[in-house]
Amino acid sequence: LAGFGPFGEHAVNASWIAVQELEKLGLGADVELHVYEVPVEYQTVQRLIPALWKKHSPQLVVHVGVSGMATTVTLEKCGHNVGYKGLDNCRFCPGSQCCVEGGPECIDSIIDMDTVCRRVSALGLDVTVTISKDAGRYLCDFTYYTSLYQSRGRSAFVHVPPLGKPYSAQQLGRALQAIIEEMLD
Repeated sequence: LAGFGPFGEHAVNASWIAVQELEKLGLGADVELHVYEVPVEYQTVQRLIPALWKKHSPQLVVHVGVSGMATTVTLEKCGHNVGYKGLDNCRFCPGSQCCVEGGPECIDSIIDMDTVCRRVSALGLDVTVTISKDAGRYLCDFTYYTSLYQSRGRSAFVHVPPLGKPYSAQQLGRALQAIIEEMLD
């Protein structure tokens, strides 16, 4: 499970706070949970994501990112390979503006996000869960694509809104717990 560090106006990244909340809650005795804070840096992502897949050989990797535009917890269906123009925390952007040279334009998660969304919504949590097909062509999308490429689709990405807009850290942690439990099912 990975959240992101600070960037831009997000001095406190809601994704990392939500991941830490989920870590406190846990996913049950059957799930070995590894938690990482990912710097908002393209080159670090290109090194770190493959290294984590190699180190842990996980059943699933879930990335969590913050979206300043989000008002719901959003399940991303796919990652995109091209269109990366925004500078990261190191003022860097890939010259090719892509994740993987020669990789497919889009990779879908093998997880049925529509079913996950429907099931989590039916639980009656005080958080709204929605679906998206565009993770934004910045570090979130870049990380998701890199992980999907590495795992042949065994990755997921969840966008959360900034803290308090409208959800608390506890609400986001509980929502992530329910979402990941459904994904594992």
